[in-house]
Amino acid sequence: WITKNSSAPIADKREEPYLSQETKDHFEREIIPRYPTRQAATIPLLHAIQHDHNWLPVQAMEEAAVFLGIPASAVMDTATFYEEFFLEPRGKYTVWVCQSISCEIMGNIQLVDKLSEFLGISPGETTDDGKFTLMNVECIGACGGAPCALVNEKLHENLTADNVEQILSGLE
Repeated sequence: WITKNSSAPIADKREEPYLSQETKDHFEREIIPRYPTRQAATIPLLHAIQHDHNWLPVQAMEEAAVFLGIPASAVMDTATFYEEFFLEPRGKYTVWVCQSISCEIMGNIQLVDKLSEFLGISPGETTDDGKFTLMNVECIGACGGAPCALVNEKLHENLTADNVEQILSGLE
């Protein structure tokens, strides 16, 4: 019988921590006191780490667990439950295309098709050069400007196959 050890994933480690002292100090001072337990600050801490590094490496989640005083499995459970957390490196720019009913009626499918063609990737993938990650998202909350998308955190409304290509071409 040949077996593999699947209970202990091997993750690349680096000497420099992902969770900076500055972030820890900020959380101790400003964030954790707002919650009834340290564990309740898991999501804001994961957001902070991802904002700093553009994804959540296993080492970063382990560091977050130690900092919060909770099991690493609890941090991993949280990170894998929510769609907005990335457990693999993503592109410099994440393009979130809204797929709500308003955007669907206004042509989001054609928009995703154009983006896939222009970038050479499908939703959920990252370009080989690491510049773009294309994602679908349930609702951005900008139905009046459908179809719409977020490029990182910037909202773009009334998108067409033509203007979305211009927007992405203008990014460094």
